[in-house]
Amino acid sequence: QVQLVESGGGLVQPGGSLRLSCAASGSIFSINAMGWYRQAPGKERELVATISSGGSRNYADSVKGRFTINIDNAKNTMYLEMNSLKPEDTATYYCNVDLRETRWIRSNYWGQGTQVIVSS
Repeated sequence: QVQLVESGGGLVQPGGSLRLSCAASGSIFSINAMGWYRQAPGKERELVATISSGGSRNYADSVKGRFTINIDNAKNTMYLEMNSLKPEDTATYYCNVDLRETRWIRSNYWGQGTQVIVSS
């Protein structure tokens, strides 16, 4: 089993910044990729950004230039720096990890979600 612990959400004014963290622990042989997804009320969950263990990054068009995703492989921890936040960034943000628990077992896990509210 693998546990994902997210932190860093909260209330911020438009134009402000937040930093989300997601720490993975447990039965981890290797991590293939990690990512952030978000779901706003009444909407489907959408990709925000992903990063591979090798550092390849992918961003949703809506966050390009404002959000930065990073991974600390030594700590199995992923970060999302969110700048110039807009009200439309308001959502619950979920951490996702694609990993191998053993050399032969590949798994995918979701975090419990952390809420981000952008409002004046």
